[in-house]
Amino acid sequence: MINNKKIAVVLPAFNAEKTLEKTYREIPFNIVDFVILTDDKSSDATVKEAERIGINHIIQHDINSGYGANQKSCYNKALDLGADIVVMLHPDYQYTPKLIEPICYIIANAVYPVVIGSRILGKGAIKGGMPKYKYIANRFLTLFQNILMNQKLSEYHSGYRAFSKEVLETVNYNANSNDFLFDNQILAQILYSGYEIGELTCPTKYFKEASSINFKRSFKYGIGVIFTSIEYALNKIGILKSKKFNN
Repeated sequence: MINNKKIAVVLPAFNAEKTLEKTYREIPFNIVDFVILTDDKSSDATVKEAERIGINHIIQHDINSGYGANQKSCYNKALDLGADIVVMLHPDYQYTPKLIEPICYIIANAVYPVVIGSRILGKGAIKGGMPKYKYIANRFLTLFQNILMNQKLSEYHSGYRAFSKEVLETVNYNANSNDFLFDNQILAQILYSGYEIGELTCPTKYFKEASSINFKRSFKYGIGVIFTSIEYALNKIGILKSKKFNN
């Protein structure tokens, strides 16, 4: 806990057997109250590995439902367990668990209700091996979203983020995509609801075991991001009334 706020770390997992233990061992359990792993029908021994290293809260999907569906299960379970702060950490060790403490202190001290670990602040993305086409797409999409959504975030596409309980109970994240677009949609919902998002510079690693989507799925994600931004803007001016933005 920090300031009597219960902290949950959620691990949306898919074929994370080789990197799960390394990720788990670096979680700062001096402040983290519990860890939740959701396995999206992995073909490896992710669940057995989670049980071996002592993760108590494990959710198994009967079918492969997607990255967004994995997050929905994680957040729903964290709220059911009474978490006040929920940190999403990828179990593929692409993001360092060592930033969990400063991220949680920002939320626990009511500085920001949401914090993103940004790969773009500093030189974390290129230094960590982000493919150049992904970096260029990241910059273009972020600029597009900042213009349409009147924001100044350094990026919208990092998978390292933390939320206060109030935010997760306010936004309708269960209405979002079950695929990778979920990440972008929930940030749009948060901004639409009037919450501010803080950013912390974050190193990242691209390596064989780290999860990464291919060019085709990246392109699909990018198109989805553009439509999410347009939908956000149209809802803001009252032309649309989407379920995602209006509960």
